[in-house]
Amino acid sequence: MLVLTRKKNQKIYIGHSIVITHLGCDGQTVKLGIQAPPQVMILREELTPMTKDTNGGAK
Repeated sequence: MLVLTRKKNQKIYIGHSIVITHLGCDGQTVKLGIQAPPQVMILREELTPMTKDTNGGAK
């Protein structure tokens, strides 16, 4: 896992079409803005179905 540190309003680029912007923090909550093409599905973890990998662990 790549771990990055960003200050408010700094961006992270993924490929040529996805931009993640750090919008701010409030206590333990971080606000992110995500710009991506409409065909890219973006889901919060709690909305994704749990799947198992070949070793029997959850992904």
